[in-house]
Amino acid sequence: MEDKHFAEQVKGKRGLTRIRNAFGYSKDGLSAAYRHEDAFRQLAWLNGILLVLMFVLDFGPATRMMLLTASFITLITELINTAIEAAVDHTSKAKHELAKRAKDAASAAQLLASVLLAVLWLLALWREYGLNLF
Repeated sequence: MEDKHFAEQVKGKRGLTRIRNAFGYSKDGLSAAYRHEDAFRQLAWLNGILLVLMFVLDFGPATRMMLLTASFITLITELINTAIEAAVDHTSKAKHELAKRAKDAASAAQLLASVLLAVLWLLALWREYGLNLF
């Protein structure tokens, strides 16, 4: 099957079929990221542990929402980082300044998301438990 025909078949869907297809693509993306990307797998496990810890510790609802949001931001950012890397590598493996810039910017976004997660956890622990972190 030619690529053009495949694109026509999947792009023309509407209603529940489109939603079902989109869910399947998302599931495939999560599965591929977990299977093939060490960084995503590590973040998934870290955030799973933090999720359990978030409910074990006596945080209020607002703090839990904030920590959960920060966890999802790290996972979402890593998926976007992975997508950018895959697209750039698919286009060319040759060294190119724009390819490097795209990959570095995506990596920097992940760094900022991870720093946000760490800072929010430290602030939550300091606020709720008075831990002398600073």
